[in-house]
Amino acid sequence: MKLRDMAHIRTGDKGDTSQISVIAYLPEYYGVLQAHLTTDRVRAFYSGLPCRRVERHELPALGAFIFTLEGALKGGVTRSLALDPHGKTLGALLLDLDIPEEG
Repeated sequence: MKLRDMAHIRTGDKGDTSQISVIAYLPEYYGVLQAHLTTDRVRAFYSGLPCRRVERHELPALGAFIFTLEGALKGGVTRSLALDPHGKTLGALLLDLDIPEEG
């Protein structure tokens, strides 16, 4: 199953840091995402980016996680030659991550 089948995303950025919020569609998906959407998996998924640090913040009351990727924007909006210096597509890419089906 793909992450897009269980959650939607919102993105934001500040300087060289991208924030990706992952919000579960249903409350029962939160535990599955908590188990399988780890910082190690997110770091590996974005292995081509020069992230200095990847953090996960849990918001169980909202059924959501916020991932902070420091260094992901290669200098940020005003310093990067990247096509997408705001990192909006980073969240869309994450929706393609495979999540094991619980059963």
